[in-house]
Amino acid sequence: MLGIDLTGRRALITGSSSGLGRAMAEAFAEAGAKVAVHYRSPDDHADQAAAEAIAAAITQAGGKAQAFAADISRAEEVESLFQAIDTDFGGLDVLVNNAGMDGTRALCSEGKIQDWEAVVRVDLFGAYYCARQALQRMNRQKHGVIINITSVHEFIPWEGYSAYASAKAGLSMFTKTLAQETADAGIRVLAIAPGAIQTPINKSVWDNPQTLQDLDKKIAMGRLGTPREIASVAAFLASDLASYMTGTTVAVDGGMLIYPDFRQGG
Repeated sequence: MLGIDLTGRRALITGSSSGLGRAMAEAFAEAGAKVAVHYRSPDDHADQAAAEAIAAAITQAGGKAQAFAADISRAEEVESLFQAIDTDFGGLDVLVNNAGMDGTRALCSEGKIQDWEAVVRVDLFGAYYCARQALQRMNRQKHGVIINITSVHEFIPWEGYSAYASAKAGLSMFTKTLAQETADAGIRVLAIAPGAIQTPINKSVWDNPQTLQDLDKKIAMGRLGTPREIASVAAFLASDLASYMTGTTVAVDGGMLIYPDFRQGG
């Protein structure tokens, strides 16, 4: 029987102190990977404590994990992050660009420029900074996997969140371009587009019966996904089971992209 095996792989999952990132860190560790659990800043004591607790729990369960901090919107901090991983892990085999933010809701004509820039700097520039460092290492070793976490909003516009949707669409083309650049170097680059997933970041939506009911109508399967359902796909894509996949986005969205409202006719 086929199983996901990441034994011996060294993986960095950005934004893994909670939500999707935490689930991916746990799943990768269960599959045998050594995991760098990333959080934003040591100044955020709650975030640091969460990341360290996740790494400790993985270690206690027999896995291997360590917490690392960096503001991925700053190139110099990303460089230091990868140098620290080199020192403690001896290199990197898998990068999951998961850290992101949707920002403050505002129409384009009304929002603040700095708010728009902040989202793009984390969601797109952050992924670029991390991928750049990862590829410098993966090119030397002639193998590696990069997984970019986009969103169904790389396909579906989202009023009031033009920065987020634009960054995720950009991340999709970034995925394809990197895959084209690196395919002959033994490196695979893929994206996962989650739909509505039940995480702390959107608790205000799924914790309210009215907004939850409205959201469920947008999903063909009629329910939110779980972080574990995203993590399982990420672990699969990082493994040799997906060895002939690169340059594409895998939607994990419960059927949101098949527009279930059209079941009743156009």
